[in-house]
Order: sequence, then C-alpha cells, then structure tokens
Amino acid sequence: MTDNNNISNSIHGSRSNTERVITEDEYECLYAPDKQDRQQVPVFKQNLYDKNAQKHWDQFYKRNTNNFFKDRHWTLREFNIDLNEKMKLFEIGCGVGNFLFPLLNELPNLSIYACDFSSTAIELLRQNSNYDQQRIQSFVYDLTDETEIPIEENSIDICSMIFVLSAIHPDKMSCVLKKISKVLKPGGYLLFRDYGLYDHAMFRFARQRQHKLSENFYVRQDGTRAYFFSIEYLTNLLNESQFNTDELSYVFKETVNVKEEICVPRVFIQGKFQKK
Repeated sequence: MTDNNNISNSIHGSRSNTERVITEDEYECLYAPDKQDRQQVPVFKQNLYDKNAQKHWDQFYKRNTNNFFKDRHWTLREFNIDLNEKMKLFEIGCGVGNFLFPLLNELPNLSIYACDFSSTAIELLRQNSNYDQQRIQSFVYDLTDETEIPIEENSIDICSMIFVLSAIHPDKMSCVLKKISKVLKPGGYLLFRDYGLYDHAMFRFARQRQHKLSENFYVRQDGTRAYFFSIEYLTNLLNESQFNTDELSYVFKETVNVKEEICVPRVFIQGKFQKK
C-alpha cells in the first residue's frame, strides 16, 4: 500500500506518458517462465480472496483505524479542475475520509456523497469530529454486486476513485466503471489515481511466493489486492465504459523509507476522464 504515515516520506515527482524503464533483472522477476509457477496463487485461493475481499478490508481498517493513510490535500492542484461549491461530488471508496475532509475544508459549502464497501471504514468516517451530516451522505456499498449505485442517474458532477479500482478483480472493472458512468451527468468528470505499471510494490510482490493472481494483479499478506495499471489498459477500459480521456499520465516519485534509509521508485497513474 502507499501513503503510510509511519514508514515513508514522498518526494514530489514527474509525469510522463511512457512507462518506467525497467532493468533486465526486474524484467526477469516479472516475466521469466521459471518464476511464474512459484509466483502464481492457486485458483481456489484466488476465488477465496475475491469472495472475502470485504472481510479483508474490514480487518485492515480495524487494525489501522484512521492512522494509515495521509490526508490528501492535493486534489484541486493535482487534477487542475474548477470544483465549485454548487457541484455534487461522489467519492467512491472513501475509506476514513482522507480525501473528503481536506476538500470540505477548502470548499466550505460543498456536499459530498461517499461510499465504501467496508462497514468499518464508514463507521470510522462517521466517528470523525469533522463529519457533518448536513454535508456528507455516506453509505456502505459494494461496487461489484448486482445492485445499482443508490444515487439518481445523471445527477453527479464529479466522481473520484483514489486507489480504489486496483483493489477490484480485473474482470469486474468494466462493470464498475459503467455503474459510475450512470450516476455522472453527461460531460461530468471522473478523477482517478492508482498504482502504475512497474511500481516498486509490484516487484516486491513478484519476488514472493504465491502473491500473483493474474497479469499485473497481486495479493498482499493481509489479503487485500492491488492491480498495476498501464496507460493503454486504463484508456481502453475507460473508453469501453463511456468515458473520454481528458488527461492521463504516469506519476513517477521516489519514496524515502526513513527507517531503513532506502529510496525506492514509486509509479502511480493519474487521469481525468469525461463522460461521453
């Protein structure tokens, strides 16, 4: 995972439309045929991870409460968007509020819908002293189930997905994005940030036995999962889900592990997509 307050400090990085260049050793780590069997998680275990995804995230929030992720004060700057206070914003995968509370502080009259499929996360969100029932409508919701998002269609100006889609099985991503498209107004925006291809964590998982679920998709020790997106894959996925790409790039950073005194390359992917 990223943004751990207790482990590392991030240095501001650069953006590019091209992938990070990896070494021969890194390529072998990911793609050497003799390593694939050692990396791959058996199918029956993969099915269990998918079935128990909600439980694993509940356990994550029970263990870390609201101490794991840093507050995200960079939304307006990073996405270069005119977010006025009359707009309706829907945060998907809100966690404990690291995205929404700083934004509400910057825009005192903004109202936000917020959902997460972890009931523990929603409970912690509502316990926050900054939680205002007049401005936040929060609810537990699993994006991958068969029900529609309980928000009126074509009513939302902006949706946000910050390190959310990567936790969902790739086979279900298209369906999730089409649901989100339904609640957005025509011309509305989806703000997106997640893990990028060849991020340092991807190699860490690849070097461990039975952490690979499928191509670019891995499971952590705690049972939560992470997909690492390429620009090409994400562009195709959004186009199939009725979105045009307004902005999309890799974000390259170096993260300093203060405790271990090492510097590792992080790769995120950030985009702004407009509903067709």
